[in-house]
Amino acid sequence: MVDETGATLWSKQIDNDESAILTALGEILELADEVHWAVDIAGTSSALLLALLAAHGQQAVHVPGRTVNRMAGAYRGEAKTNARDAYVIAETARHRNDFSAIDVPAQLAADLALLTAHHTDLVADRVRMLNRLRDVLTGVFPAPERAFDYSAHKGALVLLTGYQTPAAIRRRGRARLTAWLAGRGVRGADPVASTALEAASALHTALPGEDVAAQIVADLAEQILALDDRLKHVDRQILETFRTHPQAEIIESLPVMGPILGAEFVVAAGDLSAYLDAGHLASAAGLVPVPRDSGRRTGDLHRPKRYSRRLRRVFYRSAQTSIVREGSNRDFSLKKRGEGREHVQAVIALARRRASVLWALLRDIRVFTSTPPVAHAI
Repeated sequence: MVDETGATLWSKQIDNDESAILTALGEILELADEVHWAVDIAGTSSALLLALLAAHGQQAVHVPGRTVNRMAGAYRGEAKTNARDAYVIAETARHRNDFSAIDVPAQLAADLALLTAHHTDLVADRVRMLNRLRDVLTGVFPAPERAFDYSAHKGALVLLTGYQTPAAIRRRGRARLTAWLAGRGVRGADPVASTALEAASALHTALPGEDVAAQIVADLAEQILALDDRLKHVDRQILETFRTHPQAEIIESLPVMGPILGAEFVVAAGDLSAYLDAGHLASAAGLVPVPRDSGRRTGDLHRPKRYSRRLRRVFYRSAQTSIVREGSNRDFSLKKRGEGREHVQAVIALARRRASVLWALLRDIRVFTSTPPVAHAI
């Protein structure tokens, strides 16, 4: 805690514990009639602190870590300690009044934040396991690795839980392998068995480490299948929770903005009434370039440094997915490509357009339609 001159009035390291935070809160509030709070982390690690501040009528602002790192160089010393970081945060917030206030999320937003974060972690774990599976297969069983897209083919993963080596697949034979897969609920069991046998016939040499690799492959395949079940469960939770949001129908009506992206949008955007116009929403998502003029050089536009990465990812992913299908989104992207834009630039332009459309839908409280509403004269 610093006063209006920058002098330190209170500095103490405390545990992330309710009683410890409440004790510190009481000590600090006794030192001044008005206290301004600032934190550099606005995620789950600071949830208890922010909730206790809100319960006692205190408002905190978010000082981004990038800003803290840059401001640290303006003060004496090179050591990095918690006390010094806290002082830099306090001083930065004292000198600037343009930081965003942190609102403690309502129950629905908090639930979606936890569910979407868990979903992201599970997806990352799945990608890591798939990469490891492909790596092992490439080194020991290259033909079966090339035969299937393991990221999207459940039947191929089920096959690997029982048969990992080309020799084992050949010994089983097509008929028995088809029956084995069908008994485990694999759709199109016969084509899977046929493809596996064709791949197995391309490799007859036993490579070093084959037996150990087979055990690892089976274990990874089982873990990925179990992870898929967990993801389906979390997806259902997100769907059920998201659709209790009062604006869920409007958000989900935007093409390819399904419940997962919709939930991500609700979490990343926060209070939707805070965006005065479509430009504010697009700017918060980092979709509005900012000038970086220097001397005689003007009109040099770049991506802003202060924006919500999560919000940008929502609009970018939805834009990228929408151009796969025929329709106005794809036509808009092709138009931008025809104007000389690179692929990424075209997707960003489409993302900006979709942000404007979504803001207008939320403003007018109406769902998306392929034809714009007709304005009626009064």
